[in-house]
Amino acid sequence: MKQLLYCLTVLFITSCFAQDTKTQIETTITSDVIKGHIYFLADDLLKGRETGTPENKIAAAYLANQLRTYGVNPNPETGDFYQEVKLQKESAPTTLELKLNDVSIKNLVALSSSNVDFSGNAMYLGYGLEEDYSGQDTKGKVLLIKAGSEDTKDARASFRLRSQKEELAQKHGALAIIEFLDAKDNMWTFIDHNFNEPRLSVAKNNASEDSKELTYIWVQDLGADLISEVSTNKKSQVTLKTSTKLLSNVTSQNVVGIVEGTDPQLKNEYIIYSAHYDHVGIGTPDETGDTIYNGARDNAVGTTTVLSMAEHLAKHPTKRSALFILFTGEEKGLLGSQYYVDNPILPLNQMVYCFNSDNAGYNDKSLATIIGLPRTTAEQHIKNAAKTFGITAVDDPAPEQGLFDRSDNVHFAKKGIPSPTFSLGFTAFNGDVTKYYHRPGDEADSLDYDYLEQFFRAYVMAGVLIGNDPVTPTWTKGDKYEEAAKELYGN
Repeated sequence: MKQLLYCLTVLFITSCFAQDTKTQIETTITSDVIKGHIYFLADDLLKGRETGTPENKIAAAYLANQLRTYGVNPNPETGDFYQEVKLQKESAPTTLELKLNDVSIKNLVALSSSNVDFSGNAMYLGYGLEEDYSGQDTKGKVLLIKAGSEDTKDARASFRLRSQKEELAQKHGALAIIEFLDAKDNMWTFIDHNFNEPRLSVAKNNASEDSKELTYIWVQDLGADLISEVSTNKKSQVTLKTSTKLLSNVTSQNVVGIVEGTDPQLKNEYIIYSAHYDHVGIGTPDETGDTIYNGARDNAVGTTTVLSMAEHLAKHPTKRSALFILFTGEEKGLLGSQYYVDNPILPLNQMVYCFNSDNAGYNDKSLATIIGLPRTTAEQHIKNAAKTFGITAVDDPAPEQGLFDRSDNVHFAKKGIPSPTFSLGFTAFNGDVTKYYHRPGDEADSLDYDYLEQFFRAYVMAGVLIGNDPVTPTWTKGDKYEEAAKELYGN
């Protein structure tokens, strides 16, 4: 009888707490507040918030001032709400010319380059992988290779193999790699924008390292016609002229803030609430002539999710402490988060969870899609939080897209920190999702703010539940990052 009474009392207290929290969240998180943030961040004035631009800095200043207004504590290292991120800007080489059997190749990009002026026979070398070098003398040669591998040939897989192929070519003394990629025009446009436009990377200690890079060229080879001819002939005449990329320094900012937890012990554990605030800037015009890629969904929504959490926790802190990080440079290759994990303002082993928010779009307003939902022990908290506000939390419906590894959470996951991503509801990565993804039409007035109100409230409730749980969240047993967690936390 006593045990039953105890259980009923606990249930009653928990229910009252949940109801109290629900009311608090509903009071703090309203569609009007949400609109204010998103309409500002996605305004044409900010020109798409591209990293390294003055408009990106305006967005950072706006976010810092919001945290200051809420009463969030600043970065303890600097006393303000910024973490300076040192980046290196690479502009495309001024010289990039390629002839194959006296035919000029127009659709090409330099993944890396050095000063090369070569005319002569080039060597076909299959995929340019380890087995292809067997018995071959490649010293001083220009190598013609197929993109990807026997198992996978798409652009993303080919790019992932790039460093491996580059190392092999350097090891065997090759002068340059020319890789033929069967890419459709829409994919090639994306590649061309990324490599022929100025690129950013985390600054190296010694910028002169770039002058030692192997020249690595991608050629658009729609239908694989060129590489088929090359592989048949085995020998091809190539004229290749390239110069080194132009380098300059760029400074951007992560925006950070802290709310200390209320429990004497648990406040030493931190939940990270993160999102990127940059977008892709100005680009190819759409059918209306609009050139500004406003990034309302990607990622003014995610940024506002974190602001909502910060505003709530500043008023109603959880037992665990909260670290808010709004990243720059995500669209340039997850640069802000990469910089942060290499330069944390607090020890990473105190970070027990990273609750990231990133978005492309939505096609089901009854859902919140959590990339990596079953991969952490906080799964039920997230499901309960979503249910509280009338939506359903579901796992990634498009694992083929590799979304877990395409947002800032992955840098924290690699360190061992459980790190799912809270995203707008979608059942497939197509339709209304890709319609707005990295497009000028991703405007603030195209969003459903009644749905966003539910979405933001669910995120905040999930954070409260995780932040107050006496049991520390972990990776689900057997997860690929479980070993990294053991190394980080020492258990």
